[in-house]
Amino acid sequence: MTSKTYPVTVTIGQNGFTSEIKAGNHNLKADEPTAVGGNDLGPSPYDLLLSSLGACTAMTLKMYASRKGWDLKEVVVELSHSKDYYKDCMDCEETGTKVDLIERQIHIKGDLDEKQLERMMKIADKCPVHKTLTSETIIKTTLAE
Repeated sequence: MTSKTYPVTVTIGQNGFTSEIKAGNHNLKADEPTAVGGNDLGPSPYDLLLSSLGACTAMTLKMYASRKGWDLKEVVVELSHSKDYYKDCMDCEETGTKVDLIERQIHIKGDLDEKQLERMMKIADKCPVHKTLTSETIIKTTLAE
C-alpha cells in the first residue's frame, strides 16, 4: 500500500500539550496556556485557526489591491473566538445551542476611497480560509497502520 504524504504533521509526546508542527518547510510549536495545564510554548489551536484566517484575509486583500493598482499601505486583521449561546439562532437545530463566533476587525491603511473600502470588505470574505470555515467541511479521519 502506498503511503500518502501529508503537508502538515503534528507530533505530541508525553510531556504536557506542547506539539511540534511541521508544515511544508516550516517548523513551529502549538501549546495550551498554563491556566489549562500547558506550558504556553506556542499558540493554542484556536490561535492557529485565527492566525490562518487573519493571514489569508490580509494576503487576499493585498493581492486584490495590487491587481487593481490601488494604493494599499497596510492591512491589520484582529480576530477573536468565543463560543456563545444563541437563544434564537436561525441556523441552529435547537434553541440555546452554543455556536462558534469568530469576530474579525480589519484595519486598512492607504489612499482608498469609500467605494474601494467597501469592496475590500466584500473581498475579505472571499479568502479561501474564510470560505472553508463557512462552508460544509468534511474531515475524514483514519487510523494509521
